Amino acid sequence: MTDQPRRMKVLQAIVEDYVASREPVGSKALVERHDLGVSSATVRNDMAALEDEGLIEAPHTSSGRVPTDKGYRYFVDRISEVRPLSVAERRAVTTLLNNADDIDDVMASTVQVLSQLTRQVAVVQYPQMDSSVIRRVEFVILSEDRMLAVLILSTGRVDQRVVYVNEPVDQQRLDVLAQVFMKYLDNVSPYEMTKALAQIHTVIPREDQTLAEVLGRALQLLAEEGHRDRIMLAGTANLARSPQDFGSSIGPILEALEEQVVLLKLLTEMEQDAHGVSVRIGDENFGSLGDTSVVAAGYGPGDAAKIGVVGPTRMDYPSTMSAVRAIARYLSRILSS
Repeated sequence: MTDQPRRMKVLQAIVEDYVASREPVGSKALVERHDLGVSSATVRNDMAALEDEGLIEAPHTSSGRVPTDKGYRYFVDRISEVRPLSVAERRAVTTLLNNADDIDDVMASTVQVLSQLTRQVAVVQYPQMDSSVIRRVEFVILSEDRMLAVLILSTGRVDQRVVYVNEPVDQQRLDVLAQVFMKYLDNVSPYEMTKALAQIHTVIPREDQTLAEVLGRALQLLAEEGHRDRIMLAGTANLARSPQDFGSSIGPILEALEEQVVLLKLLTEMEQDAHGVSVRIGDENFGSLGDTSVVAAGYGPGDAAKIGVVGPTRMDYPSTMSAVRAIARYLSRILSS
């Protein structure tokens, strides 16, 4: 074995042991736990070379070594394949996702199962509505002065908004208006709703014009809200399991996750590798996410939206990459059906 492949094997062993134990790894432990086929002295020399290259470092005065961000990157870039989920994992995923009723249920179930699989913070970006079209519009009476406007898209997304009115309205009248709206909105992109609504108002009877304007405005607002980038999270409590992995405090990380702007920008810029996933490690990330690693994959039409996890750089990258890629594929399959 030449020096470089052997040193890669030593680096891999250090990454695996440190991820599992959170303890700095020494040469003696590497020889005992891994079939490296060389002496402790040779492993020490390899570790010295890896340290010179900036791939590992000694924390404080410890005799052991831990991977650096550069070391994790070197390791991740040389992962030869991403394993599929186990039979039990696939069964759990399909059971949970197949029971979801609408897009919000699908998103919630998706981040829940991904967080459980990886024990990290799971994040999913709602699919963009570029390819979605309107499938149904409903108006439902709630009380004398309130009704509900419901917009259902081809992606399964269901949005609703309470509308207040100043006149008595019966359900039959609303049903007739819904039929008129659907005549012009069926199979129309939310982006084209303004033009369709203008056509609708030209055919609405005069006595229903005011009501139709109120309902049309509600639908327009629903379409605009749905177009904004949205993120759903699950498993933020997992960050608290190992606060020592995040420098001085996990507070700034939690704030970045809550504000979502930085995370959205990061997800948008991440490009998938040959395995169909993207990995950003440590200082490759923005701002307060610089103490984390983010593993993501695209899903849906054109892989435009992202799903992934946020966790410490001390992460089980092969398993995490596997889970993220698999869940992204399941999600794409569910949305396409």
